[in-house]
Amino acid sequence: MKLWRFRKTGFLTLLGGVAVSVMSTGCQTTVGGQTLPSPTYLTDDVQFFPAGPEFILSKQEQALERYRLEQEGLDEAGVDDTP
Repeated sequence: MKLWRFRKTGFLTLLGGVAVSVMSTGCQTTVGGQTLPSPTYLTDDVQFFPAGPEFILSKQEQALERYRLEQEGLDEAGVDDTP
């Protein structure tokens, strides 16, 4: 009899813990193909990511261009600097 009481108490405790955790957290849901926000989206802080360069590898492209010009013997202005 004690074993059944322990199982029943443990199950009810687990069920109560799951119910509390589900009710205390907001989560996104999908209804009819729409992703609906969590209930706390109005109080959530907004993250802002400033716009960066359109071409992500712009510095690498500049470095490769300088290297190519150095290999050809030209400086950045396009003037031959060899004597």
